[in-house]
Amino acid sequence: MDINKKITELNIILPKAPNPVGSYVAYKITNKMLFISGQISINGEGQITKGKAGKELSLEKSQQAAYLCGLNILAQANKACENDLNNIKSCIKITGFVNSTEDFVDQPKVINPVSELIANVFGENGAHTRAAVSVNSLPLGAAVEVDAIFEIK
Repeated sequence: MDINKKITELNIILPKAPNPVGSYVAYKITNKMLFISGQISINGEGQITKGKAGKELSLEKSQQAAYLCGLNILAQANKACENDLNNIKSCIKITGFVNSTEDFVDQPKVINPVSELIANVFGENGAHTRAAVSVNSLPLGAAVEVDAIFEIK
């Protein structure tokens, strides 16, 4: 399966990979492993989806914010793989952080769109382990942040 063609078939438009907003790198490759730093809920125009799930944001809006994180993960992976996602062998793990109220319990549902995006793009090689956790706040007030680990060819 050609991953680049699959992205086109799925009508996915990858944004420009966001630059880090602190003293770190956006991704790092070591021993055929690609580690992608946490990607926040920022769109291609630089607008951040902010707020807390269970307060300012509904489950649906929180899921849309998570999907943006997934697109940014793919954009970083694409950049790391020199614009050829066919160099990804498999997704190992994603970790999702949801800015949410203490009584909000649907963090896994918020992160599902990221898991589904990765699975849709990479097929069975997109199957991954995952954690979805609640946090009190995220950088720049973001609603969601997700990091990822991939194995590369």
